[in-house]
Amino acid sequence: MARQREEYGELFEGDFGLSALAGGIAASPEPLDQDGVLRLAAEVAADGDGEGAVELGLDLNHLLETGLSDEILDTVWTAVTGDDRRSTATRADTRDQLSRLAARYPIPPGTGAPGPERETKSRADVVAEVRASAVDLGHAAAEPASDTDEPGAALPAALTTIVNHTDEGLGLRLLLRALKTRHVLVTKERYDRLTALGRQLGYPGPLVHDGLSVAWPPIDPARRDGEGDFGLSALTAWFSWEWTEPTARDRLRAAVAADDAAQAPGSAAALLLVDSLRLLQSPLPDDTIATLWHEATGGAHDPGRLGLSPRDWLRTVAEACRARLAEVAPGHRHTTPPVDPAHQDTVLREVRESAAVLGEAPTAAVEDVVTRVDPDLGYRLLLRLLAVRAAPLTEEGYARHLVLCRHFRYGAEHVAEAVELLQHR
Repeated sequence: MARQREEYGELFEGDFGLSALAGGIAASPEPLDQDGVLRLAAEVAADGDGEGAVELGLDLNHLLETGLSDEILDTVWTAVTGDDRRSTATRADTRDQLSRLAARYPIPPGTGAPGPERETKSRADVVAEVRASAVDLGHAAAEPASDTDEPGAALPAALTTIVNHTDEGLGLRLLLRALKTRHVLVTKERYDRLTALGRQLGYPGPLVHDGLSVAWPPIDPARRDGEGDFGLSALTAWFSWEWTEPTARDRLRAAVAADDAAQAPGSAAALLLVDSLRLLQSPLPDDTIATLWHEATGGAHDPGRLGLSPRDWLRTVAEACRARLAEVAPGHRHTTPPVDPAHQDTVLREVRESAAVLGEAPTAAVEDVVTRVDPDLGYRLLLRLLAVRAAPLTEEGYARHLVLCRHFRYGAEHVAEAVELLQHR
């Protein structure tokens, strides 16, 4: 049977199969002989508790048993392994190498190709991305006029044939590997499309973004590109359990560097800096800030043990954010987006609806953030406190929270962890 989409993310942390092997070959500092390739293949096959061998066998079967020409195989394989400059003695070399691998990794009985429904849904999108990358990968004078035409040896045409005649998932992975091996700089828009395609096929996120060069737009704290929580509410989750870093400051440095895969490097620090400065510059008393931090971390971290007041801790957070930005985005100049007051009253109603769960002091602290600092930050802290308390939501409460999440443009992962999880408790 074909692999179910959701299984890829459970079995593999990143790339797998033939595209992973190609990446290993491309990353080798020295040319690999056949024994070296076989050693790398064994590592790829062992991934996912041995499920990597199944995927490697399937990929090889797709390429070797679907009538692809030696020219197509050689064009793609030399590109994804970074071997474009080798002297091509014969076009049979690549087929021989892949055939030896296929003999070592046969597909298990009953393992088939993806079903036609999946292929029909995503094949055209993958072909579109291959064609969008044609200028970077090399023009195809013999670009196929239709899905059934045999193209020439140019890489975009060869990849298009693989997508149309073998498997669009393998085609996408080989396209990504070619973009990475050739260090092609992709736009943010193309990166988002590739990420969406990877998600559609059930691939783990690092399969797309690890090693891919992206032309990131300037950091903008007003953007909502990330999928998960962000800012101070996200930081409190980092301190809500024991961590492996030696000190709290080491933990803080790890948190400010944890950019969402959909964000420009430094975005996590920029968003956290906005929240930290808003609280630092607010009229809130230190006791209110201390209550918020204590409650949102589940009481697991107390800056006072470091001899820091609540505002001293926020200054430490802000310093870590600035250090991260100086490292990865030295041209960034901090700007604070205007506060969005449109749903302040709605957020306040949700805070008061939750008063019995939160308790008197936390409720008052969150209300102060909503009315005196920023309704968005206040709402994120409310969601964080509800998550800490594992407070179940009614159907009506769930619907109201979804409206607010949409208004503040929270990512799907943030909504899932903050709202949908509580609905099912």
